[in-house]
Amino acid sequence: MSDFRSDTVTQPTAAMKRAMMEAPLGDDVFGDDPSVIRLQETAAAMLGFEAALFAPSGTQTNLIALLTHCQRGDEAIVGQQWHTYRWEAGGMAVLGSIQPQPLEHQADGTIALADIEAAIKPDDPHFAKTRLIVMENTTGGKVLPLAYLREVSALAKQRGLRCHIDGARLFNAAVAIAEESGGDPVSVARDICTSYDSVSVCLSKGLGAPVGSLLLGSKEFIQQARRARKMLGGGMRQAGMLAAAGLHALQNHVQRLADDHANARVLAEGLAKLAASHPKLEGKSVAHTAQTNIVFFDVDAAVADDFLQHLATHGVKITAGTQRMKERAMKRIRWVAHLDVNRADVDRALQVVASF
Repeated sequence: MSDFRSDTVTQPTAAMKRAMMEAPLGDDVFGDDPSVIRLQETAAAMLGFEAALFAPSGTQTNLIALLTHCQRGDEAIVGQQWHTYRWEAGGMAVLGSIQPQPLEHQADGTIALADIEAAIKPDDPHFAKTRLIVMENTTGGKVLPLAYLREVSALAKQRGLRCHIDGARLFNAAVAIAEESGGDPVSVARDICTSYDSVSVCLSKGLGAPVGSLLLGSKEFIQQARRARKMLGGGMRQAGMLAAAGLHALQNHVQRLADDHANARVLAEGLAKLAASHPKLEGKSVAHTAQTNIVFFDVDAAVADDFLQHLATHGVKITAGTQRMKERAMKRIRWVAHLDVNRADVDRALQVVASF
């Protein structure tokens, strides 16, 4: 069985389990769990923030950020495909009475700066008050360029707005940039965060922890965010066992994300070759290049169901959704490389595709 559904399916390593079992515990709601405190302080120092807050999920840390930055009736500018808008159950609107202003993406995953500026509302009682610009990095496995992130934050400051990054896979973005520039991934991650008011980082995706995300910002921001976490039911008691896993992930699993990226590239290149020559897939499939650990493979709806069944029968787990490409419907299949997927799994998956 090879599970490419998501990097959320990883199992804790033996070393991570030991760290969890040996973690000193307190009560995080009272603010005295030493393992949670250490995780928060370590993450804040790594990414250049004053403070951090540990919470159960990235959905919650994003929502906490939105509730802390915005009031009822305020507006947040987001991308059409951002998780904060599309994949988090409408939380900002349902629970925060915050109006999302979704904008279309460019081919590289960015939102045009002119579109962002045009969406900022004037201070007029007819409109929701624009308060926040949200980025997502990575987005669909694509890395937002550092220069672009600087332009967005500069625009926000010019217009008196705040900026948040949904950095669920922030370290994947940092590793990808570092691979090109030859820099250090942690330093690059800090550079990504520079000039942003808050960032959410997931510990349970590529970093391999079983549970948890972090929200980072100023001391004042995190103090307010703690209240929102409590309101949302995110206050955990002896959370140090989970925090220890997150700390181990930050200290040991950042550099190894490069292995996931390499496996994703091999998978994408293999799928591209099969898409160009396979008797059932030629002309009916498109393999997209991989920048980080996510690969998309579009298959014509006419053969997609049989193809997906073939993968399932041979023990290859993936996720898929409908994607319209020009005049025809396609199934977009998502493959995610992670800690528990190795090169042998990739080679085997390609063999299964070839045998379709």
